[in-house]
Amino acid sequence: MLSRVYLVTFTLGLTLSCLPHLVVADPVTTSQHWPSFRGVNAKGISEGYTLPVTWDGPSSKNIAWKTPIPGLAHSSPIVWGDRIYVTSAESSQANPYLRVGLYGESPEHPEAFEHEFVTYCLNKKDGKILWRRVAYKGIPKVKRHIKATHANCTPATNGDMVVSFFGSHGLYAYDMDGKLLWKKDLGYFDAGPPRSDSLQWGFASSPVIHDNMVIVQCAARNVSFITALNIKDGAEVWRTSREVYPGWGTPTVLADKRHPQVITNGFKHIGGYDLHTGKPLWHLRGGGDIPVPTPIVAHDLIFITNAHGGQSPVYAIHASAKGDINLAHDQTSNEHIAWSHMKIGNYMQTPLVYGPHLYCCRDSGILACYEAKTGKKQYRKRLASGVGFTSSPVAGNNKIYFTSEEGDVYVLKTGSDYELLARNKLGEICMSTPAISEGRLYFRTQHHVMAIGK
Repeated sequence: MLSRVYLVTFTLGLTLSCLPHLVVADPVTTSQHWPSFRGVNAKGISEGYTLPVTWDGPSSKNIAWKTPIPGLAHSSPIVWGDRIYVTSAESSQANPYLRVGLYGESPEHPEAFEHEFVTYCLNKKDGKILWRRVAYKGIPKVKRHIKATHANCTPATNGDMVVSFFGSHGLYAYDMDGKLLWKKDLGYFDAGPPRSDSLQWGFASSPVIHDNMVIVQCAARNVSFITALNIKDGAEVWRTSREVYPGWGTPTVLADKRHPQVITNGFKHIGGYDLHTGKPLWHLRGGGDIPVPTPIVAHDLIFITNAHGGQSPVYAIHASAKGDINLAHDQTSNEHIAWSHMKIGNYMQTPLVYGPHLYCCRDSGILACYEAKTGKKQYRKRLASGVGFTSSPVAGNNKIYFTSEEGDVYVLKTGSDYELLARNKLGEICMSTPAISEGRLYFRTQHHVMAIGK
């Protein structure tokens, strides 16, 4: 039996007025598009509208709409304009087996029967399904963990096309009306724990789009690399091999003119790569050997966390970092790392920087708040006991939303003091990270996509 911390889930995302209010102009946070995992640059923030505080899924109180989606998936919904896109893995099983919670076993689930790997497009206003496209049909090439699915990767869009990634089953690009533009076989990914060749858990890294490139991070036992593909036809622009343990994180693009780079989590190699060539810029050996959280950028710092394997670090890295930036023994900072803590990191959730604060929530529900620029602790509280937290937090309108695997959403007021505003029920299991757009939250639960807010 593997330890509980070996249990990997995938990852890899209220009824107040929706009238806009004045906010400080910010082209990132005020965008009402939510184009990829955790929105623009994985920041997880959407401003410009009043966001809902209370609702109840079972009674449909303050639920704008709820649309059934067949199959099983942990991919998050994305939003562009008046459309929502989401993926699923569908089979003849009416209720595919899924076990959530905090437990020690790490069994896989082979499911040696035919599946359809599907992309859906929904109307954002009423949830009506506009189109459905099958990317691949067949027996899954890899097994999944009983807490995972065969559709863990969140799609990405730039407003001209939608890209869906199904790991070993390929990468698919559609126009916004569902016409297949191109597809790419990136190979077979033996995704599973690094020290147990007999187990497979499935694949979860999501694609991101920047300018004319689709960027994909692939970390498996048999092969590891990061690559950029031409968005027009899927042709390879660059590819860089990585010596890393298997991981399920999504890369982040830092596109400023001073330090343009693609940032990746890892164990043997946390690093930044030149955005245009893939050339390594800096590297750091991580503490947790099963990296899941996505890097985020704020205050000219790169925040990276992981857990498992004896350490659970958080690093605040200067965007100007170059070369080997590893800390010397007993160091917590150097010229490249502004600050670090070795015991506060997340295993599953991507952290959140909102205003001056960094929020880190462990899979056990322990939430900690720090000053983002200094690492000074503000508070540490437990959201809940005995339940898991895999969904990453999102925020806006001075509120942060943390979702448990059981579908309870904890709404917190932002700031240096802990203040719980509400605890709301979705009424279903929820492992994915929600999206935010124009005053609504969009949740992907076990059986539905639902819109919360007026």
